[in-house]
Amino acid sequence: MAAELLEFGYLFVVLALAGAVALRLGLSVIPLYVVGGLVAGPFVAGRVGLPYVADTEVVTLLAEVGIVLLLFFLGLEFSLERLLASRQNIGRAGVVDLVINLPIGIAIGILFGWSLVESLLLGGIIYISSSAIITKTLIDLGWIADAESGPILGTLVFEDLAIAVYLSVVASLILGGGGDLFALGQSLAVAFGFLGVLLVAVQYGTELFERVLDIGGQEAFVLRALAVVIPIAGVALELGVSEAVAAFFVGMGFATSSHKERIERLLAPVRDIFAGIFFFWIGVGTDPVLLGTVVVPLVVAVAVTAPSKVLSGYLGGRIYDLSRHRSLRVGVGMVPRGEFSLVIAALAASGGTTVMQEVIPAFAVGYVLLMSTIGTLLMQRSDLVERVLLPDRSAAGDA
Repeated sequence: MAAELLEFGYLFVVLALAGAVALRLGLSVIPLYVVGGLVAGPFVAGRVGLPYVADTEVVTLLAEVGIVLLLFFLGLEFSLERLLASRQNIGRAGVVDLVINLPIGIAIGILFGWSLVESLLLGGIIYISSSAIITKTLIDLGWIADAESGPILGTLVFEDLAIAVYLSVVASLILGGGGDLFALGQSLAVAFGFLGVLLVAVQYGTELFERVLDIGGQEAFVLRALAVVIPIAGVALELGVSEAVAAFFVGMGFATSSHKERIERLLAPVRDIFAGIFFFWIGVGTDPVLLGTVVVPLVVAVAVTAPSKVLSGYLGGRIYDLSRHRSLRVGVGMVPRGEFSLVIAALAASGGTTVMQEVIPAFAVGYVLLMSTIGTLLMQRSDLVERVLLPDRSAAGDA
């Protein structure tokens, strides 16, 4: 037990140092948390005989809580009325995002001689943006209150729903040898039935969301909030639904209650702690040696798919009638990849080919590390990106 506690303390030391460096350099903490996990993990520190943090079930579980809380806070900023009012724009922008980015990933896999199923796995890794990383960066940069947050959040919701269908189909192809259509349909029905129940609760359960947190003490308030969102996310995951989507809907339920500001004030430190563990966990699972075997696919993928996400996000912003400059900020805001890409890689590792078991997981961790770093830096330096790509700021409608 002492060794585990010391290892856990080491994790927080690394996070604290990474946060201090980020503050000193004026950078986002996210890439530095990821790099901190890489350096302090078994594949770097462990190989040279230094103390390291192992990728244990406990760290993975705490990282999962980080995803849940990040998306819960995202839901607090995105009411159901706003979601329904923008459903046409969400659908159109989401389809543009899907038809541009998923085929590019599949094409890259085919280019390197992979099978269709292996290429489909790569397509998903490349298609899905990171709700957790993007949400954290939106909050840190203050974009959450800006016009461009609408297209970004709407497209993330579309992606998370689309990936629920995608994961069911791909899991059936990998684990079922081509798939049992009845079982696939059944799993999708259960998943979307659960989401339907959550939507009904959000729409008609305002009084319930109001009463469940109607308690005075801060400690009891925090515990009760966690006792709502985390079990619901766990049930969702058990049913094959994205825990992130479930947490998002729970956040929307509380968004219209009188407790919203109190939730944000009291749970923000809890969210930030677990979110830091999540980003650290991404780095812990990255083996630099394996990354060396996928350098060429990584270079090709990053060179092609960073611009493709900017393009699809830009088009999504225009669908929302945003100016060219705000639409470009939507584009750079969609670049980071993260948790869902790693979920797809874990699914691939259960397949029966060398590409699935070794190459795709190595590619995924390298891709997430690069794209999370590039994406957050692009968001931080969005003004510079605008000056390079859209130099005519005085153009009509671009103010």
